[in-house]
Amino acid sequence: MRRKLVAGNWKMHFTATEAAANVECLADAVTARDDVDVVVCPSYLSIAAVREATKRTRLEVGAQDVFWAAQGAFTGQVSAEMIKAAGCIYCIVGHSETRGRFGKVEVPSETVCYFADSDHTVNLKIQALINTGLRPILCVGETQSERDANMTDAIISTQIERALDGCQPDEMSELVVAYEPVWAIGTGNVCDATEAQRVCNLIRASISDRMNSELANAVRVLYGGSVKESNAKELFHQPDIDGGLVGGASLNPREFAAIVRAA
Repeated sequence: MRRKLVAGNWKMHFTATEAAANVECLADAVTARDDVDVVVCPSYLSIAAVREATKRTRLEVGAQDVFWAAQGAFTGQVSAEMIKAAGCIYCIVGHSETRGRFGKVEVPSETVCYFADSDHTVNLKIQALINTGLRPILCVGETQSERDANMTDAIISTQIERALDGCQPDEMSELVVAYEPVWAIGTGNVCDATEAQRVCNLIRASISDRMNSELANAVRVLYGGSVKESNAKELFHQPDIDGGLVGGASLNPREFAAIVRAA
């Protein structure tokens, strides 16, 4: 049976001091749930402080992104070895915001090209994480226009296939996949639980086609996109949804703890 996982993506929030304080509040609230893995993903600059704050807790730490090269003249980038040395176990890869695919655009339209992850760079990042012994949380999802055009299944299947290109099943045992419909991220619009279940089942089928059924049944598939206390239980109790990748609600320790309890 797959163990539930709830991960908080803190995005560009909290200084290191604030992040550590948030962890202390959260750790007390989730201590009772020893049957759910809980991960927090702070900004790069807060990872060390958060790792120190989680040492005597059940919380694990992840990064929000990674660069695929081990080292080199790549100003502003952070390698897999660097985030592992800082104490991370997980790393988010291919989030729609790093792909320039926003549910709610909060940057000027002419700057969207700055966020330029592609299926190819996501694949390179996954391979870098695997080679370093880190656990990827691969994000996949469709935009509103793609859903309206009945392209959801094709988009998801293609993103899975391209992200795992060149990877071997025996390397992917710790893979986590998060279905995050772009139109639900930051908008308050949550995917209907029945439809979220259908797409998460599709993700397993895509992994089975690309790898094998054993891996597909073992991989944890999360739902993300406006997850909150009020909808978490229904989402997390679908047979193919193993927890959530939580954005805004993870910034509030009380609400995040309630979401963990819902798993």
